[in-house]
Amino acid sequence: MSADVAVDAALTAPVHAEPGTTMTHTLAAWASDPARSRGRRHPQAPAPTRNEHQRDRDRIVHSTAFRRLVYKTQVFLNHEGDLFRTRMTHSLEVAQLGRSIARALALNEDLVEAIALAHDLGHTPFGHTGQDALNEALREHGGFEHNLQSLRVVDALEERYPDFDGLNLTFETREGILKHCSRANAVALEAAEPGGVARRFLDRTQPSLEAQLCNLADEIAYNAHDIDDGVRSGLITLEQLEAVPLFDTYRREVLREYPDLAAPRAGRRLLYESIRRMLSAQVYDVIAATQARLDHSRPASADEVRRLPPQLGFSPAMREQSIALKQFLFQNLYRHPQVTQTMALARQVIQELYACYCAAPQEMQQGYADKAAQAEGPQRVVADYIAGMTDRYASREHGRLTGRTLWE
Repeated sequence: MSADVAVDAALTAPVHAEPGTTMTHTLAAWASDPARSRGRRHPQAPAPTRNEHQRDRDRIVHSTAFRRLVYKTQVFLNHEGDLFRTRMTHSLEVAQLGRSIARALALNEDLVEAIALAHDLGHTPFGHTGQDALNEALREHGGFEHNLQSLRVVDALEERYPDFDGLNLTFETREGILKHCSRANAVALEAAEPGGVARRFLDRTQPSLEAQLCNLADEIAYNAHDIDDGVRSGLITLEQLEAVPLFDTYRREVLREYPDLAAPRAGRRLLYESIRRMLSAQVYDVIAATQARLDHSRPASADEVRRLPPQLGFSPAMREQSIALKQFLFQNLYRHPQVTQTMALARQVIQELYACYCAAPQEMQQGYADKAAQAEGPQRVVADYIAGMTDRYASREHGRLTGRTLWE
């Protein structure tokens, strides 16, 4: 069956469900229905015009942490160019991909969007390098996980409401935000919230299909935009990408239809069209493969999905191609000498900021300085402060505290 035929079949398949009472389309039986949400940690009256997951999405969009994503970068740092992806643009792309797939599978689009927009709220400045540096610095104090930090942001660090800390999101959104979690952290979270969002890491059960979808949409978006940013930067070339079957299949297809795009001046159009087709193929594959699994397992509810093996994902062939693409990007982009040199400087910024603030917590903004003074030790408060920084604020603070500028 071709990808187009498969996705058409998925889109027209009957939906085995009662309508969700507050959704604009019919939900599948295995979808997360906002009317059946497990609720919020602090009970609140329903909103008159929005369902619970729409409400979550709106709270996330209006949060301080979400606004900061516009100056938190992915692979390329903020000073390296204006057109490279940031955590903000990445999150928007994940939300777009997630909603498209959710709509085809009759899942809860609003929940998918909320998870997608919040999944990187806990990321440090300077991408994964900042996370690794903080994790090393906090090795004797519980470490640092960006997924756990994202949950910490929405549960405790946002200060917007008079009655509670955090955004008071629903269980389902919080469950999706906590994509990964070490066993030690899961045990601690379970002790504080029995039967809560960390329980599945101890029971080895699955999250909702919407959460599974966001995990995969994150991966799809990463692979696509890192190709784009990598070629734009000049660190990888279209010629190198000929060795990647998942990309080269569509590059050759585009050139057969538009031979004029082989000209060097047309490289940008060739790149964009190849990525667009690659994205479409992955989306169609996810829809068809997932629908086939669900038609076989026929879960009667979202909770039953949690007790099954993962249901949402690529076909085996597409998974293999996706892994090959990730390996290419790891070897040729993420480990490129120019990237590793810049990230070494970024690691130094985070390490020195951490040391400075731990030695002199009063150098932090007043609210954090006050929290550090009240804590048994300043380490976690310092980590919260640094993790919330944008790339440029971290660079500016590093210069202020050390008197040095590591890059222009």
